[in-house]
Amino acid sequence: MKIEIKLKHKTIKRFAWQDNKIPLILANNFFTKNEAKMMTLEPTIFEKVNHWLRGDYDANTKNAIQSLLAKNDITALTDAFYQDLDFGTGGLRGIMGVGSNRVNKYTIGGATQGFSNYLLKTYPNQAIKVVIAHDSRNDSDTLARITAEVFAANGIYVYFFKELRPTPMLSFAIRALGCQGGVMLTASHNPKEYNGYKAYGADGGQLVAPHDENVMTEVRNIQNVKDIKFTGGSHNIELVGEALDEQYLDELVKLSISKGAIERQKDLKIVFSPIHGTGGVLVPPVLRRFGFENIILVEEQNIPDGNFPTVVYPNPEEAEAMALSMKKAKEVDADLVMATDPDGDRVGVGVKNDKGEFVLLNGNQAACLLIHYMLTAWEKSGKLTGKEYIVKTIVTSYLIDKIAASKNVECFNTLTGFKYIGEIMTKLEGERTFIAGGEESYGYLVGEHARDKDAVIACAMIAEMVAYYKDQGSSLYDALLSLYATYGCYQEKLISLKREGKKGAEEIQEMMKNLRSNPPLTLAGSGVVMIKDYENQISYDLANTKTTTIDLPSSDVIQLFTADGSIISARPSGTEPKVKFYCSVNAPLHRKEDYAMVQQQLSEKLNAIMRDLGVA
Repeated sequence: MKIEIKLKHKTIKRFAWQDNKIPLILANNFFTKNEAKMMTLEPTIFEKVNHWLRGDYDANTKNAIQSLLAKNDITALTDAFYQDLDFGTGGLRGIMGVGSNRVNKYTIGGATQGFSNYLLKTYPNQAIKVVIAHDSRNDSDTLARITAEVFAANGIYVYFFKELRPTPMLSFAIRALGCQGGVMLTASHNPKEYNGYKAYGADGGQLVAPHDENVMTEVRNIQNVKDIKFTGGSHNIELVGEALDEQYLDELVKLSISKGAIERQKDLKIVFSPIHGTGGVLVPPVLRRFGFENIILVEEQNIPDGNFPTVVYPNPEEAEAMALSMKKAKEVDADLVMATDPDGDRVGVGVKNDKGEFVLLNGNQAACLLIHYMLTAWEKSGKLTGKEYIVKTIVTSYLIDKIAASKNVECFNTLTGFKYIGEIMTKLEGERTFIAGGEESYGYLVGEHARDKDAVIACAMIAEMVAYYKDQGSSLYDALLSLYATYGCYQEKLISLKREGKKGAEEIQEMMKNLRSNPPLTLAGSGVVMIKDYENQISYDLANTKTTTIDLPSSDVIQLFTADGSIISARPSGTEPKVKFYCSVNAPLHRKEDYAMVQQQLSEKLNAIMRDLGVA
């Protein structure tokens, strides 16, 4: 095979390769034999690199590529070009930089041009409108402006948030403004090197099949950067801001169900941190609207900053990210600690235990408490009619299923990703009533104002829960123990194995392939009685030698169910270069006083299961 290369329209050389390796010679931006360094790239990657060097990309982009070439940085070039960014669990997401597998003006511009083409085909002869918002990440504002300009240049009317706003606000705005779509520029809780692009449909939910794939088909059909309309429609852009905030906050306040308890506990000490993100815009205002008057901010993290200078990883799932909030809570003797991720859709929670010590709740615990609180309140007020429902993901605690069953409320289980929860909400809108939903990764939604997880309403309702239990002389921690005593004590553990770049992606694929073809027969001494293969959409009942079809979209997930009630799920992350292993175990809790002992036993079982899986 041969390839012809032209740089600066001056020098042309022909090279041949064998065994899928290309000798690439570069010196002073010219291909010469005398001033050159040798390096090897796979042919498809080589062609992409050459395409970007020859194409209508700006000088800074080409210089950055040339710099990698000059350094012989094959790994960086491979990782930047071996694939195109594609929609995962949370839209497009990747490291910022040059290349087809990186977040930059061209990949974001191409995604928006493809989205524009899709909308124009889907809504012919209609006035199409979209909403654009962004978080505090580096370049999020710039990428949001590029996104808005591309939509506008395609004749699509754009509502553009003039300042950073949380993701749930974007979801709400799409429906409130009667738009056909929207985009949030964010990489959620990923490290500072990342950015991303969450694409939404007319229902306010992230795109799901077939719409996500249809958009990506349009993106892939863009063969030349010239096909992206970067300019020419600024008159189609309208700035939005405070008026929409008020409309959103008004909707959230309607969801309060314990107003009397809040009035009596309005001095509840609440420590809050937005971890340098968007949560600071709307969480303190909604807490005040609910009636809370003693909100203590973590000042070091209150200023939006895409470098996230006080944390390694801006993710409230990580204890390190919650450290400053917990420190402040101890200083002021707070009743509740909460911190949100950069785009304001996840929240971490800290409370006092029965010894007066501050502890962090995990995402499963917070979801169980929130959903139990909502269902119990609806039950007591006589609002449960049989048409209500909740939604969770298949990797989220099955304690929630038990709670829902006890209230005769249907619990739907979806694939991982809140977009699937939103999809069910849209399908059932007008027929049934959504009460709440959640996922173990610290994302929750109460009410039907949005179609994505919402840390703003979650913070308000969690604070209300704390006020409610305190008003009864109890605590959120004691409420958790009561749940365990009633339904069984549950403990979950998540292990994430990070595997970066092209090589890492291949390792993850091999790991999943091996688990699928050679699953363990026992885990921690208990036999595996059922295997659910969501990629092939088949459930294997090993005890009864039966197979059934899984009525969910195909997804690369394997679940193992053991005879003693343990559930292990494995899936590659849709937003990070990781493969995740979720493990849930449970046992009876006959007395609250035995909680520490039972938890220790469950912890030992979790560790044994992870060792048996080879991921401990």
